[in-house]
Amino acid sequence: MSSSNKAFTQALVNDHREMYEYHDKYIRAAGDRTTQEMWSRQITWEIATHIVAEEIVVFPLAGKHLGKEGTASTGTSTNTTTHREIHLQIKTLLRHLADFHPSTAQYDQVLEELMKLLRAHNEEDETKNLPALEDNLTDEESLNAAKSFQRKRHFVPTRAHSNSHSQGGRFESITAFLEAPWDKLKDQWVPFPTTEMIAAP
Repeated sequence: MSSSNKAFTQALVNDHREMYEYHDKYIRAAGDRTTQEMWSRQITWEIATHIVAEEIVVFPLAGKHLGKEGTASTGTSTNTTTHREIHLQIKTLLRHLADFHPSTAQYDQVLEELMKLLRAHNEEDETKNLPALEDNLTDEESLNAAKSFQRKRHFVPTRAHSNSHSQGGRFESITAFLEAPWDKLKDQWVPFPTTEMIAAP
């Protein structure tokens, strides 16, 4: 099976396409403030959960299977511009978006900067990093990695609560999610028995 068709690559590529789709819908809703607010929340949450899932799932796999090259690209050794540095830039822009209101010129400017950075990052992943990683994964390992990555769906935004930043896998804001204790986020990726395992006699 070619790397482009493997489950892990497809899971990440699907996420990339969703980001672009939500951004396009935000743009097409220009003039409709309420609709743009909804799409802005969808875009930012998709991006935030995606990059955190990459750090928890993709980075360790790259370090394990790609040796020094993978370690360098994920930022655990010296490199020109590492993925961790790019992720830090993305997180900074996500936080910056919170300073402005959707449908404003300031918000749109930061959003365009974020999407430009994200597209370049995603393109490098799809054309270079993921093919190299998939070449070192069996089909089963790729499928398991895809399932692990998709656990990011456990994190969902909720309405703000004055006395709590988060409730389980629910977070009141992008900032609360990005600033959550690392151990708390990582614990959400601890594997549980599959439905097949539970059903087995």
